[in-house]
Amino acid sequence: MVLLSSVCGGRLSSRAADVAMTHLVTAVVVVSTLVQMASGSEPPVRAAISWVLIGIGCGALYFRRRRPVTVAVITLLACGIYYPVSVTDGPALAAFALALYTLAAEGHFTVSVALAAATLLAVGFGEVVINSGHRQIDDVSVAMLAGWLISLVAIGRAQRTRLAYLHEAEQRALAAEREQEARARQSATEERLRIARELHDILGHSISLINVQSSATLHRLSKKPEPPVALAAAEDTLKAVKATSKEALRELRGTLGVLGQADEAAPTAPTSGLDRLTERARSTGIAVRVRTEGGSRPLPPPVDLAAYRIVQESLTNITRHADARSALVTIAYGATDVRLRIDDDGQGVDEGAALRPNVLTGAGSRPGLSGSGIRGMAERAKAFGGELTAGNTADGFRVEARLPIEPSLS
Repeated sequence: MVLLSSVCGGRLSSRAADVAMTHLVTAVVVVSTLVQMASGSEPPVRAAISWVLIGIGCGALYFRRRRPVTVAVITLLACGIYYPVSVTDGPALAAFALALYTLAAEGHFTVSVALAAATLLAVGFGEVVINSGHRQIDDVSVAMLAGWLISLVAIGRAQRTRLAYLHEAEQRALAAEREQEARARQSATEERLRIARELHDILGHSISLINVQSSATLHRLSKKPEPPVALAAAEDTLKAVKATSKEALRELRGTLGVLGQADEAAPTAPTSGLDRLTERARSTGIAVRVRTEGGSRPLPPPVDLAAYRIVQESLTNITRHADARSALVTIAYGATDVRLRIDDDGQGVDEGAALRPNVLTGAGSRPGLSGSGIRGMAERAKAFGGELTAGNTADGFRVEARLPIEPSLS
């Protein structure tokens, strides 16, 4: 009966389980009592009182979930009056058994133990004191009753522990699911930021070069040179614009191809792609030199791409804002890192506005420089456990970056 209550409570709603168990226990008690009454005789008054007590005890089971302590006490009192009054001694104790189990299962362990102990004491008192000359229950039956009550409390306690464990497991699963969703959102955000940086570097660099090249040609044409000279200048500019836009489209297709899980990848090697970068910068009139220290060697693709973008952004800033005549790109390969240094002889920043290690600044950069480019370079270096500094030198401006070869992504 107790196990059936547990099963019903697990598959039905709480109210439906209470109604089902109330009807089941009531049916068992009523049928058993009728069978016992058929085989004997009982005074009408006692029979009426017995049926009233059975109705009270069984009917109270409907509220066993909402008022477990009250229901347990009512069923115990009903049984305490029923058995001395009734002649048939039907199984009315089943109502108290279910109420006692529910009391323990609902977490009232101390009260359930107290009621079980009170039941045993009441039975012992009735047998020893009231019915000392004619015992109704022998010692074996008392021991069985004690074991039965202890089992009911123990099973109820175990059910309570099981439900608590299942609830905790469910909460852990929900927390893990929420954490997984949060990580997925964070990964998506980081990926969007990475793509934004890639597009900024690709388009910003190429469009800036095209703008500088076009502006320089327009300036020369505004002086109305001889037609052959003007035609040659325009032709050179168009070729440079064509090459720059072609390279930008290639890198853009590579970046978008990665998003579509295509095999084509964006250029990621600062050494192999550096020639194109410096060539485009030279087309704007800046003498760009490249120096390698420590012996060139392959780098991990993520580090390679970060180094490439830092050099690219630095050259873009030089062509757009520095008003420089020359620039030097130094790549130093160490045992555990690669160091980049980009020097130019252009304008510096306002005093005190240099970018300190791991500090992102906006205002106070070169004229027209918003700081977002330097901020993006610093974020790239920081993402790999490195650092980036930018500031004035005696001859102009310098950007320095250190990238660990085995990065610890944050």
